[in-house]
Amino acid sequence: MKILVLAAGYGTRLYPLVKDTAKPLLKIADKPIINYILDQASCLPELDEVIVVSNAKFYDQFVIWAEEQKDFPNKIKIINDGTTTPDDRLGSVGDINFVLNNYQFEDDLLVIGGDNIFDYCLETYIKFAKDKSPHVTIGTYDINKKEGATQFGVVEQDVDGKILSFEEKPAEPKSSLIAMCFYFFPHESLKLIGGYIKESGKTDKAGDYIRWLSENSTVFSYIFEGKWCDIGSIEAYQEAQELFKKN
Repeated sequence: MKILVLAAGYGTRLYPLVKDTAKPLLKIADKPIINYILDQASCLPELDEVIVVSNAKFYDQFVIWAEEQKDFPNKIKIINDGTTTPDDRLGSVGDINFVLNNYQFEDDLLVIGGDNIFDYCLETYIKFAKDKSPHVTIGTYDINKKEGATQFGVVEQDVDGKILSFEEKPAEPKSSLIAMCFYFFPHESLKLIGGYIKESGKTDKAGDYIRWLSENSTVFSYIFEGKWCDIGSIEAYQEAQELFKKN
């Protein structure tokens, strides 16, 4: 199994913090956000490689960062998607497709947004997702307040975790269960991404792809526990500093 960390965005909502630093390399409690992903991935015995897709602007920063991860047990590969500004970025789905088209492998793929910070070991999630293979399983999180879910993809699921509906940033959420940028793609499901791009012409938001997939196939949800933040704004960055501060 491989992990693909999406790290090619430009984080414009976090300016000036990310003007000269890639968002996943911003520090929370003195540790880069992306290292929280490595910490929780290190418990996965089936993992053999972490791939980080960056843009050209921050590529060198990630190369230096990868060279510093001496204690991480698996290979880390940095891929440059060639973009240089927010105007020519490929988008989340575009970057996944870029990696699939330029880096051949036969493994299952766990895709994680590089601005996710969490403290939950991924082993239980991966076991659940593998049991649901060949279907895709996404990570979800219950924020317990419907009114707070309007800025996320909102999920309804049945008792087995099968997604019944997926709405992107609804004005009136049906639940408080929101989609994280966590997608376990069994290898045989990866070919569907190209079909989605051809049909929709969209490459920007991964949530749009998951919604499309849930309407055209079967997708499962796994509810994460513990602490989690999506660093999408200055406010979220400050909240994460407080939530993950050292005791």
